[in-house]
Amino acid sequence: MPPLYIINGREAKRALEHARKQVATAINGEQKEIYFTACGSESDNLALKGVSYANRQKGNHIITTKIEHPAILQACQTLEQQGYEITYLNVDENGIISLQELENAIKPTTILISVMFANNEIGSIQPIEEIGKIARKHTILFHTDSVQAVGNIKIDVEKCNIDLLSMSAHKFYGPKGVGALYVREGVLFERIQDGGHQEKNKRAGTENVAGIVGIGKAIELATQNLEQYCKRLGELKQQYINGIKERIPEAKLNGHPEKRLVGNINFSFPNIDGQELLLALDRKGICVSTGSACSSGLLNPSHVLLAIGLPREYAQGALRVSLGEENTKEDVQYLIDNVVEIVEQMKSMQ
Repeated sequence: MPPLYIINGREAKRALEHARKQVATAINGEQKEIYFTACGSESDNLALKGVSYANRQKGNHIITTKIEHPAILQACQTLEQQGYEITYLNVDENGIISLQELENAIKPTTILISVMFANNEIGSIQPIEEIGKIARKHTILFHTDSVQAVGNIKIDVEKCNIDLLSMSAHKFYGPKGVGALYVREGVLFERIQDGGHQEKNKRAGTENVAGIVGIGKAIELATQNLEQYCKRLGELKQQYINGIKERIPEAKLNGHPEKRLVGNINFSFPNIDGQELLLALDRKGICVSTGSACSSGLLNPSHVLLAIGLPREYAQGALRVSLGEENTKEDVQYLIDNVVEIVEQMKSMQ
């Protein structure tokens, strides 16, 4: 019979607070500024709705972008139904907002700017530090959905003037079902669910202690090995990009060519059905997606690809590849060979 391990409440509390410190250290925040949640989507909702409800006397205007994750866009739709005004910023062909358009969108009633750090579909990284300066200059709170960025980019909430930041453990090899929200000390926000008084009375619900310990350790490991991790994945990313461009010249790389997540590659293949391509690759043992992993199974073109101006014949033929620490050069070459073979077969059947 295996040994029985018993953890009492005090030990669990110490483990939880140690994880809080690990998360805070990774983004240059303070331990007391970290609130644990169940996922990135909950963190996004808590940030947007919590800040909006707590600051309704100051104004009702929020600025975000057209390429945010559905957790942000749908939260904004809910707030619109409650009388809040939302401005959705355009992005250019690379998925980057205009800082001038952001400045022009600010009103006396603006209470929050929410712009994702890096896009989950096309990998483009926004000018977060510059956005933070604009927000601070106008004394507007700044939230960033950093679910894709944490573990892939060095983040400093102080340097970037970030007031609220969302993250999710499984994006940096932590357990599923646990996330966190950074809230700068002094920022007013309300709880959005009723129940107990956990997380300083801001997030009701029994703490997922095991998951929280997991997110703490995962973010510690991710930030310790970040430089080496990014270097290796960058080489694999370039191998895939070069291989596809060389063998399928008409393929279009979506997102910023340089300012992008190191493990994200999104190509569009014109007049190719992305779902058919995905299924054919799945039969080869290759797991990819046509858009957001949260939207797998949807047949409509991605709102992100349409927002960057892709014609539907390109948007419907998009394939998103996410590389990770266990991938190898041999994996990438196998991927290239199969994508090329399947695309050529699909073109010959048209």
